Amino acid sequence: MRVTILGSGTNLHPTRAAAGYLIQTDRPILLDFGPRTLSNLLKTDVDRHTIQYLLFTHYHADHFSDFLTFFFDAICHSKFSSVRPDLTIYGPPGTKRLFRMMFRTFPNFADTPFRVILKEVKDQSFQIGETRVMPLPMTHTDQQVCLGYRVEHQGRSAAFSGDAMASPNLVSLCRDVDVAILDCSFSSHAPGGSHMHAEECGKVAKKAKAKKLVLSHFYETADRSNVVAQARRFFPGPIVKGKDLLALQVGSKVPT
Repeated sequence: MRVTILGSGTNLHPTRAAAGYLIQTDRPILLDFGPRTLSNLLKTDVDRHTIQYLLFTHYHADHFSDFLTFFFDAICHSKFSSVRPDLTIYGPPGTKRLFRMMFRTFPNFADTPFRVILKEVKDQSFQIGETRVMPLPMTHTDQQVCLGYRVEHQGRSAAFSGDAMASPNLVSLCRDVDVAILDCSFSSHAPGGSHMHAEECGKVAKKAKAKKLVLSHFYETADRSNVVAQARRFFPGPIVKGKDLLALQVGSKVPT
């Protein structure tokens, strides 16, 4: 299993794309699609027109907005070049309503040359080929369900918190995982609401007995502090500060 961070920041971070991850197992899977992540996807070795599976944690714009460009590009490619494979979109409750409204509203989105399958998930695992995906609701805001995902393939595992505060569900999601990629929006010296700071990430990884901790989803304030040192106060294992286009070979000792 290989994970490439397409976006390690949020919103309009000056040097980082917003949230997004490319997961490569027996097939490529995209998890979240924030602004500027599509440009980073184009820098990888994966042809965007072969991607058939998208996972969304929730629908704040910093996790979602590049989907619009990706989808319009997929329609144009299929009409004027060659038809792409069907696209399956997984997300929390409300996914079907949101996408159906969007497909009705945006010009040219309603009549696609390929099939779009919408699946709402919450806390039941499902298979994508040989890959097992387990969603769990996270604690983020009261307005919507935000999911974390655990992805397992050939004995390797990676957990993605999405936007999350520390919770029993997050610890469960990360239990004994090879790589825990966690929302580290803030420095421990300047914590904020609805997200974790670095020390909380360290505590979650320690409780879950994760093998490696990757910090991601940084606001600018987090980038101005040594978040790795803050997380290390509680987590004794390897800690990586995420950056755009960092590739992680899940189960290996060092990022590639």
